[in-house]
Amino acid sequence: MAAEGFETVVGALDYPMFVVTTTDGRRRAGCLVGFAAQCSIDPPRFMVWLSKNNHTFQVAAGASTVVVHRLDTSVSGLAELFGSHTGFDTDKFTRCAWHPGPGGVPVLDDCAGWFAGEILSRHDTGDHVGLLLRPVEGTSATGLGPQLGFQSVRDLSPGNEA
Repeated sequence: MAAEGFETVVGALDYPMFVVTTTDGRRRAGCLVGFAAQCSIDPPRFMVWLSKNNHTFQVAAGASTVVVHRLDTSVSGLAELFGSHTGFDTDKFTRCAWHPGPGGVPVLDDCAGWFAGEILSRHDTGDHVGLLLRPVEGTSATGLGPQLGFQSVRDLSPGNEA
């Protein structure tokens, strides 16, 4: 009964969606992320959770930096690309515009709002691992469009299903 109530409540939320990219120096990776939040103001900290089934999780295990991209409704195609395809068999970066950012981590050109975060620690929380980030660089973009939320992407077929 408690699980059913929980699923009803969280299933109705429209939390923001992000694309997280990273590199371990050999491989690039990126995925759609819905579990993410600012978790401290001073010092500034952000937590992003990656599925253990995800290619990005494997690459991030050898990474020191990730880039968190804020998605707005104008880039829903990026949500589909990074949410419905797996890096185990698809190089998503050949299908979108990007440039190397801090530490060589891919920055998606079509996302006006992004920040790079140094991974301070990793936290196993179940089927996801949380990365605690210290922001080190980012955009100062203004006029960002309406945020893309979970309800807009809930019907995507996950690319990371084994």
